[in-house]
Amino acid sequence: MKFLAGIFQILEHTNWPTPKQRWKDFLAILEYTFFFTVIIYACDLALHWGVNYLLNHVNLPF
Repeated sequence: MKFLAGIFQILEHTNWPTPKQRWKDFLAILEYTFFFTVIIYACDLALHWGVNYLLNHVNLPF
């Protein structure tokens, strides 16, 4: 039982974020998600254009 009591003691001494800080963290996560989504989409689009160009304009020997 000392294990469970120790867990609750640690939780009592933890500094939890305020509601304002939680919103800031949530918005930061959304910003990073949007940023990396745009980067991944741009890389995917460039790769798509490159592969299509190679398939349509390069005469392969087979």
